[in-house]
Amino acid sequence: MSKRIKFFLSHLTISLFITLVTFSLVFLVWYPAPLAKAVGVTQIFLMMLAIDSIVGPMLGLLVYKEGKKTLKFDLSVIILIQISALCYGIYSIAQGRPAWLVYSVDRIELIRNNDIQQQPNVKVKPEYQYPAWTGPQYVGVLISKNNKQKQNDMFNSIFGLTLAKQPDRYVTFNQVQKNVQKNAQDLKLLNQFNNKQELSHILNQYPDANAFVPLKANAVDMTVLVNKETGEVVKVVDLRPWK
Repeated sequence: MSKRIKFFLSHLTISLFITLVTFSLVFLVWYPAPLAKAVGVTQIFLMMLAIDSIVGPMLGLLVYKEGKKTLKFDLSVIILIQISALCYGIYSIAQGRPAWLVYSVDRIELIRNNDIQQQPNVKVKPEYQYPAWTGPQYVGVLISKNNKQKQNDMFNSIFGLTLAKQPDRYVTFNQVQKNVQKNAQDLKLLNQFNNKQELSHILNQYPDANAFVPLKANAVDMTVLVNKETGEVVKVVDLRPWK
């Protein structure tokens, strides 16, 4: 086997290994199913990895020529570009990862890391200052009882600054579980928006779920199955909660 082919296979193997590790990090930790679809990152991510893990080795194969004076430089440039592209892609995906699943009023909003809008001179509790790197966390927001604050919240929401995007308003999910119990909707409503066979198949996997809460996301809205008696989340599933 020539040195050219050996280098290509080595380069390809390392690239595919890095791809596998990155894939696991993104789809098992940062964007656990079905949140990758809810955010709309899957196709972009797979395209980025395909280009990075295949185009890089192919370019190395094309420029590799034994005895070439600039061979080391050429290969170094290709690998550097490949690493830079991968780092930039991972950084962008990390910035857009689901950070919080926020129960607000009668639904859960999926808030990405780059959706968060921290207002100046507003204190945020330590536990809500920095989103976890181990996946999105469930929290809640409570509607203010102050009329002036309510008006401000309504005004801000018109311009996209919803309560769910304000970490200073976050409370633990336990504090909104009574609201979940009160506002959770009957599973029968899902028949209006989903294929009945698919719906039955999914619901049979989660016998503890007896109600649902809509999940509002930026790409595809989904359904959060809950237990109405306890207010606890059972599972986020790829079902439509409305038209």
